[in-house]
Amino acid sequence: MTLGAIGVVYGDIGTSVLYAMKEVFGSGHVPFTPANVYGILSIFFWTLTTIVSVKYVVLVLRADNHGEGGLVAMLALASQSVKDKPQLRKVLLVVGIFGTCLFYGDGVITPAISVLSAVEGLEVISPTFKKSVIPLTLVILFVLFWVQKRGTAGIGKFFGPITLVWFGTIAVLGVSHIVQRPEILLAISPHYALGFMWNEPGTTFIILGAVVLCVTGGEALYADMGHFGKKPIRLAWFSVVMPCLTLNYFGQGALLLSNPEAVKNPFYLMAPDWALLPLVGLATMATVIASQALISGAFSVTKQVIQLGYLPRLQVLHTSETDTGQIYMPFVNWGLFAAIVLAVVMFKSSSNLAAAYGIAVCTDMLITTVLTFFVIRYAWKLPLALCIGATGFFFVVDLAFWASNLLKLFDGGWFPLAIGGAVFTLMLTWHDGRRLLNESLRSDSLRLTDFLEAVFIAPPTRVEGTAVFLTSQAGNVPNALLHNLKHNKVLHQRNLFVTVRSHEVPRMDANERLEVTPLGHDCWQVIVNYGFKDNPDLPTALATIQDEGYKIDPMMTSYFLSRDIVISTIGGGMATWREKLFAQMHHNASAAAEFLNLPTNAVVELGSKIEI
Repeated sequence: MTLGAIGVVYGDIGTSVLYAMKEVFGSGHVPFTPANVYGILSIFFWTLTTIVSVKYVVLVLRADNHGEGGLVAMLALASQSVKDKPQLRKVLLVVGIFGTCLFYGDGVITPAISVLSAVEGLEVISPTFKKSVIPLTLVILFVLFWVQKRGTAGIGKFFGPITLVWFGTIAVLGVSHIVQRPEILLAISPHYALGFMWNEPGTTFIILGAVVLCVTGGEALYADMGHFGKKPIRLAWFSVVMPCLTLNYFGQGALLLSNPEAVKNPFYLMAPDWALLPLVGLATMATVIASQALISGAFSVTKQVIQLGYLPRLQVLHTSETDTGQIYMPFVNWGLFAAIVLAVVMFKSSSNLAAAYGIAVCTDMLITTVLTFFVIRYAWKLPLALCIGATGFFFVVDLAFWASNLLKLFDGGWFPLAIGGAVFTLMLTWHDGRRLLNESLRSDSLRLTDFLEAVFIAPPTRVEGTAVFLTSQAGNVPNALLHNLKHNKVLHQRNLFVTVRSHEVPRMDANERLEVTPLGHDCWQVIVNYGFKDNPDLPTALATIQDEGYKIDPMMTSYFLSRDIVISTIGGGMATWREKLFAQMHHNASAAAEFLNLPTNAVVELGSKIEI
């Protein structure tokens, strides 16, 4: 598990050595002096220690939601902890969802900057390769996204070993230069960082936007907690990742003391000429693995957000017969690829992309700190002073990095924010649209119990089999039932009125999956509960009803769904353009039958028009 964590969790932060140091000194804000090299290295080391080691590995990993991590899990945990404060809970949900949206902005920049910085090593070998960097980067990214539909189970077992070789290589490169200038190790002392900040406060504030590059992907260790667990993630960080990153950064510092001209690409210039080409190849593999982890994360986060009710259903394909977490979402895959291609073509170099990187990830880190406060205060019931002290320090650190990155807003920082803002608009429009749709359905609906009593005064013809009517509102008459009675004039022998509910927990226990209420006349109200990481499978869930005496024969079961057509009206609950956007999203959403894994030959869809 530790080896797997090295490959999946730490691939992103492991490739930050390619560009972080280069961007700090390449910005032109830091005069190149030995004292400044010591100061910057010290800032790098204590940034890694403070943000990754202490904040994420020690504190945030404790805030697990039934073993799951990530911003969605933290959001669910925080919102549950303040459920008795509805206004505060509403604000936290909006803030948390906005942070989740920024993940997509980060998900566009990170693969672009990682792969591009690896391929740029060819320019160190020979300037003639300069024209080939962008085309080769795009080819590598296309192949990466093209293989997603085949799943990563086959090649995934190589991720850990390859990334371990990468960490070993960067450590050896660092040591080879540290032994020539061992005095560079003195930069571990925090007084060098504090001295630089004291003497150059303005410069320090400006370069924090580049320093943050050394923790790219740091939040991934919390997001992947559900896959690997706390212990392997912590073990991998303290035994392999942190030592290797430190050795490489200090090796780059030693190289710069000996050869200031190496500042144009200190990572690749650490290697001897004969090792450059293999190093470019290894770096490319490492960045592809890092990008793969982020793509898989995008699929996982999207699926969770769909089940929390903030995005329409999208096609989900399972790429593994044994691992339910191995999924492929075509729309997310190619949408992400298109945005990454746009980023590579627009920004053209890793240095330009570095200007775009930081705002999204720093905002995410800031939101994580805020949500952590509410978890440890209201869920763990820790004293207020301790909660403020524990999260207040990290809030100030995150705020400093965030404010520094705002300086890059017009140099490219707007790009991930624009992506995050667009996704946020879609999510809020879908969430608000669903609320309006449900209100409209409720206002026009009949109570199910009253309707059944009226129907069975003069019952229609009963036919063999079981009918499953899906309805978003438990206790109300589904439109599909009304249409079935109107057009077919029959009722099945058994009738289940099923409502699927998603909850703010990762997974529901088997004994909490179903709530069955008898309605008489062989009719039952069934509520099926899922967590945001569960894989909805309605036939499998309903099959367990037989344990309560209602055996369902799959061959004699039909599923009736309402296919609603949403019509925007003037003066409704949202702006007209948002209502039209929601109507379009609703129209293009993946079919409920596919999302709930219903057998295609047993589904009957009956349409209706609903005004919002």
